[in-house]
Amino acid sequence: MIEKYGLQLVRLDLPFRLNHVNCFLAEGENGFTVVDAGLHNEQTVKRWGIELDQRRVTDLIITHYHPDHFGYAGGFQEKYGARVSMSQVDAENGLYAWEEELLTTLEKNYGLSGIPDEAAREMIENTRDFIPRVTPYPNVDHYLKDGEKLKLGNLEYEVIFTPGHSEGLVTFYNKEENILLGTDHILPRITPNISHWFHGDPNPLKSFYQSLDKIAALEVDLVIPSHGDPFHNGHERVLELKAHHEERLDQTLEIIQKPCTVYEACELLFNKKLTVHEMRFAIGETLAHLEYLRLEGKCGRELQNNHYVYQETGI
Repeated sequence: MIEKYGLQLVRLDLPFRLNHVNCFLAEGENGFTVVDAGLHNEQTVKRWGIELDQRRVTDLIITHYHPDHFGYAGGFQEKYGARVSMSQVDAENGLYAWEEELLTTLEKNYGLSGIPDEAAREMIENTRDFIPRVTPYPNVDHYLKDGEKLKLGNLEYEVIFTPGHSEGLVTFYNKEENILLGTDHILPRITPNISHWFHGDPNPLKSFYQSLDKIAALEVDLVIPSHGDPFHNGHERVLELKAHHEERLDQTLEIIQKPCTVYEACELLFNKKLTVHEMRFAIGETLAHLEYLRLEGKCGRELQNNHYVYQETGI
């Protein structure tokens, strides 16, 4: 489907339940541009070696700082000499998210969230385990700007900032063909994780809503996502994503009719067996919904016995 637009899909394996990430390759006048790099592991390095054999790479565009997109960026840059572009806020997040300063504050924040000590230690170690998968860090040569134009394959795209899933996530829109490279902002079968990471954007779910509205105004048809297959009627998927989070907010409000820590609310919202990796995202998404409700004045938060406790205000 996407070859006619001058795009080549490079689907990289991931060692998670979400088992792949879609990266893209597009030929330009002076060489190839790559969109996203995958995790830094042996399989990724080998796969890019095959895909880029005898090809000159000029540019690497990173859509956001999460490891499955950003992880191999530095190693890729070292090997291929590519110019790296991404948003400034996510470039900064990518240099911070796995450093000891943040890992140290996680212990305190997980404690405030009511997470049992052993589970918190496992989650922190899981974060630390990503360090070799995201290093070396890239030297970012260019910060993408909202509204900037860039050529990918046969088409020119507008860079659209769509924070929510990450603070600096970008998507790419072509008006003539009504196509959106939706990255992790709009996915076909799953909802993008919207997490509060105890730093950065204080209300990521509100940012996500605003970003969805920005895309809804375009009435996008074809969406080419970073996970899953391309799909049509993207504007309808936007409505489904908003409805999902409205439902989750209602569930969260019902849960916190009685006082709850973040951990207690998370266990009720995600009533299934989760890996340590998945638990990190479940806690982050629970906190994002709780903070959205608090900042909307629909619940309160108090510090009790060294834990934050949320409760619906009854408004």
